[in-house]
Amino acid sequence: MFTCKRYYLRLLIIITLLAVCILCCCNDQQRDDTEGKDSGTTTVSIDPSFTTKERLGKLLFFDKSLSTPPGQSCSSCHAPEVAFADPELDLPVSRGSRSGIYGNRNDMTVSYSAFVPPLHFDKEEAIWVGGLFWDGRANTLSEQAQGPPLNPLEMANPDTLTITKKLQALSYAELFTEVYGPDALNDPGTAFTNMAVAIEAYEKTAEVNPFSSKYDYWLRGEAELSEQELRGLKLFEAEDKGNCAACHPNRISEEGLLPLFTDFTYDNLGTPKNPENPFYALPPELNPDGFDFVDVGLGETVNDPAQNGKFRVPTLRNVALTTPYMHNGVFKTLFSLLAFYNTRDVTEWPTPEVSENVNMEELGNLGLTNQELEAIVAFLKTLTDGWNESDSNQQ
Repeated sequence: MFTCKRYYLRLLIIITLLAVCILCCCNDQQRDDTEGKDSGTTTVSIDPSFTTKERLGKLLFFDKSLSTPPGQSCSSCHAPEVAFADPELDLPVSRGSRSGIYGNRNDMTVSYSAFVPPLHFDKEEAIWVGGLFWDGRANTLSEQAQGPPLNPLEMANPDTLTITKKLQALSYAELFTEVYGPDALNDPGTAFTNMAVAIEAYEKTAEVNPFSSKYDYWLRGEAELSEQELRGLKLFEAEDKGNCAACHPNRISEEGLLPLFTDFTYDNLGTPKNPENPFYALPPELNPDGFDFVDVGLGETVNDPAQNGKFRVPTLRNVALTTPYMHNGVFKTLFSLLAFYNTRDVTEWPTPEVSENVNMEELGNLGLTNQELEAIVAFLKTLTDGWNESDSNQQ
């Protein structure tokens, strides 16, 4: 029997979801009017230095005809203008190709995913490391690229045969033959794999992984950070302050590699559920748990309850562009996210989605002032790609 508090919490969630669904339906109608008619290949510019496989991969990445119904491409949820993350900032999760359908997680950026190692258990540290998606369930970019096309919450194709027929009908289908040979699209399994491998080739290019932020220029001695940005960097690194660098390494490696701002490990940060997640309101065939759905993350991937609630540490590159934050998009701004890190254990926050395995040692009572949080935000904004000197002159 529900307590009064739980009853009103559930009532609040239901009211919030009704409001979200009304907004989403309006957005769906607007998208039907503006995007639904454009179900073919989006015109894209191709870098002349691309190999044929990379060219094919980019065309596939932006092709809206490969979903069911047509209208959604990889780039619909991973748009270059927001560092290959979801461009719809008003939603905590991505919408699917079918009207009124939504995913259960906030999409991670594709940028720099090429550097994530396969999921493995580090025996020395006794921790899981690597793997793609929030829960590490894919080990390669091509394996990851095979998920959304068949996911009923995303591109919603019923099978690989349907996808193969779509590939065979493409105006650039001859590129498959150039890359893979005359039998490239004959067998559904082979065609599906070839498609994913080509997308992987594109996602490994410098176009997706440019290392062109102000911080990159600063590391090379080609730019200067402002006083506030330098103060934020110091707080980011300080073990007795933010200590962000413990999980988000920010210095050039011994091998001379630029930092990726992630150690690829997993953590349960005590993230609360997001009552604005429209996934909770999906029909039982898509979400049998309804409002009681709990995302256990890595625990499901490795079949170990000791890993429940843990999600992979994401890169902080372009983090200022990839709002909202956390696996369920519960935080809408960098400041609110950092405030949670700072005061989780000393201020009244909602209870964690998964209450066991919460990291109680490295966050929750950092003692940072609002000015210090603002300095860290200023530093994080230096991680946005595409910087040039005129950007600083305009500040």
